[in-house]
Amino acid sequence: MIEVKRLTKTFDRLQVLKGIDMHVAGGEIVSIVGPSGAGKTTLLQIIGSLDRPDSGSVRFEGSDIFSMSDRQLARFRNSHIGFIFQFHQLLPEFTLQENVALPALIGGVARSEAMKRAAELLDYLGLKARLPHKPAKLSVGERQRGAVARALINKPTVILADEPSGSLDTHNRDELHRLFFELRRDMGQSFVIVTHDESLARMADRMITMRDGTITSINAREEKI
Repeated sequence: MIEVKRLTKTFDRLQVLKGIDMHVAGGEIVSIVGPSGAGKTTLLQIIGSLDRPDSGSVRFEGSDIFSMSDRQLARFRNSHIGFIFQFHQLLPEFTLQENVALPALIGGVARSEAMKRAAELLDYLGLKARLPHKPAKLSVGERQRGAVARALINKPTVILADEPSGSLDTHNRDELHRLFFELRRDMGQSFVIVTHDESLARMADRMITMRDGTITSINAREEKI
């Protein structure tokens, strides 16, 4: 589904990615691990079209996304990719339901339909009673589940997560990790997860290890969770 070929990226004089090749299959959960400075987040941002590489390609279902204009790329990103970050990034002035609905509204979905989709996702995630609450009134775990709902609102092909459980306590971290596999089961999304959490990394179908801008190993699980 996603094919990354010979990807390079340099910031100033520092080469952060040095010819990365990798792929992600439909419905697969892939973790990316490695020390700070290995290039993990840069790779994730380029896969997510938030940054362009110096050379190489990223193909979604055969199409080279960087052959698109910036406007086309923004539309593609909105409809095909969901993002989850270490900190929820919910907007404080909006309710949880409104926050979740925002990507759909940006994509041109009518407000009534976007709010309906948001309510359904939040109900699925056990947050039905929290729809009218603003982020300040939510627990840390609730905010992060809200961020998951926001990532799912446009029914993306893939979810890209950057240290998604890094700000959570043990209980909420374990709940979030289980949720990823439930979402794969129920909704069929692929996940690419950058993480320092060894337990989450080893749960993935494949664990990719990076160091100094290169992939040093790829380890596969024998069975899906």
